[in-house]
Amino acid sequence: MLFLFFLGAGRRFCVRALGAALIFLPVAALAEALPAGHYELPETGNMVGEIYHITVQEGDTLLDIAAEQQVGYEEIRHANPDTSLWAPEPGTEVTIPARYILPPVRREGLVINLAELRLYYFPATAEGETPTVETYPIGIGRDGYDTPLGVTKTTMKLENPAWYPPDSIRQEAAEKGDALPSVVPAGPDNPLGERAILLDLPGYLIHGTNRPDGVGMRVSHGCIRMRPDTIKKLFSRVGVDEQVNIIDMPVKIGRDGERFYLQAYPLDEQKAGMDAVIRALDETPGAREQVLDYTRLKAVLAASDWQPVSLAPLPEAAIETRAQPHRWYNAFRDWQQSLKTKRDETESRDGA
Repeated sequence: MLFLFFLGAGRRFCVRALGAALIFLPVAALAEALPAGHYELPETGNMVGEIYHITVQEGDTLLDIAAEQQVGYEEIRHANPDTSLWAPEPGTEVTIPARYILPPVRREGLVINLAELRLYYFPATAEGETPTVETYPIGIGRDGYDTPLGVTKTTMKLENPAWYPPDSIRQEAAEKGDALPSVVPAGPDNPLGERAILLDLPGYLIHGTNRPDGVGMRVSHGCIRMRPDTIKKLFSRVGVDEQVNIIDMPVKIGRDGERFYLQAYPLDEQKAGMDAVIRALDETPGAREQVLDYTRLKAVLAASDWQPVSLAPLPEAAIETRAQPHRWYNAFRDWQQSLKTKRDETESRDGA
């Protein structure tokens, strides 16, 4: 196992080269000049970024590290399940899951993947410039306040916005004993923070927050919530009338060279199902042509805890032993049929 250390921003980074399914940071990429969360678009494939490690310093919390490295609450928590969020031991290695599969949609304007709790911005590129993508963690609507899906656009940009809470939110607050005024002026008590980008969806915004620890969680009333520093960066770059595509993809399939990867975004105990894998494979060029070990596919789906895991193909020897090797979807159909057969047998036995 190889360890590489260097000093950066007062923090010691530790990059570990592992011969496993996860991808870790190559040395050459450490000198990349782009800001955190900014990447050049790959010439081939659809994956950007790296997974790397940071050593906890005295006084750090996991959420401090997440904010510094542009990852969200769920991302940092799933990548470090055995590390305390609020009091990690100094010297502990923390995994930064900054390897991303780009959404399989048109790379234009803002793309927001609700399942991933992440926003992608594809700025317009002048002739001769290298296309780039910026990506930031977000907070989205909690249960009962789902963020709507679909293609819309930005309509207005506001600095130091006032908040006009709708009647439904005022009623909810009143039931909890917290009366809300009809207008909350700009300031530290304003949940919109210091910047807001209005969407062509009445009542929905991309905005900052006065509670940044909630970024990377499902906690809002349907709006897209960003950390104060990241909304300022985005605010300065996004224009009015830019496209905003809000999607919900709990599984994505990535390609880097000849290798395919699966990335799933389980929330609490809710795991993505095979139907989401089917949709992701359908939307990834070349993925349907891969011969995959279905047992491994299920294991990878279970193991993809917000990080890309390799979908290694079957060894050639195993493929050659099959008279008619199944594609993954044939294997899925057979698996479904076997479950039905077992269920029928159980019901028949119980009925007897």
